[in-house]
Amino acid sequence: MNDLDATHDDLVRELAEGKRRFHALPDSLNATERAAVRRAALAQRFGADLTKTGEYTLDAEAAADRHCENMIGATQIPVGVVGPLSVRGDYADGDFYVPLATTEGALVASINRGANAITAAGGASVHVEDVGMTRAPVFKTSGLAETREFLAWVVANEDAMREVAEATSRYLRLLDVKTYAIGTTVFVRFRFSSGDAMGMNMATIACDRVVHELVEVQTGVQCIALSGNYCVDKKPAAVNFQHGRGKRVQAEVVLDASVLRKLKTNAADLVEVQYRKNLLGSIAAGATGYNAHFANVLAAFFLATGQDPAHVAEASMGVTTIEAHGDDGVIVSVFLPDTPIAAVGGGTTLDTQREALAILGVKADPERPGVAALRLAEILGATVLAGELSLMAAFTSKDLAGAHERLGRSAQS
Repeated sequence: MNDLDATHDDLVRELAEGKRRFHALPDSLNATERAAVRRAALAQRFGADLTKTGEYTLDAEAAADRHCENMIGATQIPVGVVGPLSVRGDYADGDFYVPLATTEGALVASINRGANAITAAGGASVHVEDVGMTRAPVFKTSGLAETREFLAWVVANEDAMREVAEATSRYLRLLDVKTYAIGTTVFVRFRFSSGDAMGMNMATIACDRVVHELVEVQTGVQCIALSGNYCVDKKPAAVNFQHGRGKRVQAEVVLDASVLRKLKTNAADLVEVQYRKNLLGSIAAGATGYNAHFANVLAAFFLATGQDPAHVAEASMGVTTIEAHGDDGVIVSVFLPDTPIAAVGGGTTLDTQREALAILGVKADPERPGVAALRLAEILGATVLAGELSLMAAFTSKDLAGAHERLGRSAQS
């Protein structure tokens, strides 16, 4: 490969032949050089052309250090924009142009149609709550008697645990501690506020300190795993639906008959498809989400703005409602109870993701910690609302297949 010289031939050959591990490259190579060596080895071993994988603009040193081990390059995803989208929230109030990263043809066009309708109707009213990031270690007791003693200890020592946890970060605050016991198994669910960070790493570090410096030392009860799946991270779960996780977002818009006509629909048809698709269809399927396609919008928004895309698994289990309103109008709302989202840290530090956040006017202010993430969550709520509105209207107008045929069908289909 043309970005390597002959001095790297031995390294490439050793990797290609399996004589050296991909992480075991000399420290004398910088991140760009290490990525190039790995690409060359893969190309040699599999006969693959990785030229385009090696063409990227991100900071290789930062990406390899903070985001991706054994880095070989970058995968590019097209980014589109929808807007103007009128948002009326406590932290986001105005017209926004929202960047979305996706490979699904017709998605951006569909969300843009919903954004136009929302803006024509005067905007989406949005409300967001910071319900906190959770981590729930799991403990093993010797039996029911020790379980009861352990539960009582947790209640009596919440302040002591708070002191240890909050010492790990100036932005972290322990909101509460809940327990759930099954025989000799006890889950302790810590809930934290974490400023503008999504907070999962902060919560993990804090819980590790609390468990090993306080809980195990004073109780003698063993922690089996720092995450006991009662958190619940990156999985849809009833406990998160009921109590929330990350940000809990509500967004709604009132549409009159004139706006509905522009969407080629009407109030009666929208209410009907909502009832039979999002409600009864989801019940019949045993689904944990009662919506049309939250995941589509969440994934595109998360990728563009540097969120952890795996959190789409839990964030997509919200509810869409459509009800008759006034004379031939509707009120459309979305409820997202479990939305881990961040304005700092993680993927938000990558160059293109920072640019996307700049379009949205999202920038952390040390004097107002948490406000930037709340602003981002409100914009997300309105964007999800736009996506739901457009798709539901497309079902009533029988335009879904036609839109995908025009905009999303590949030349090979």
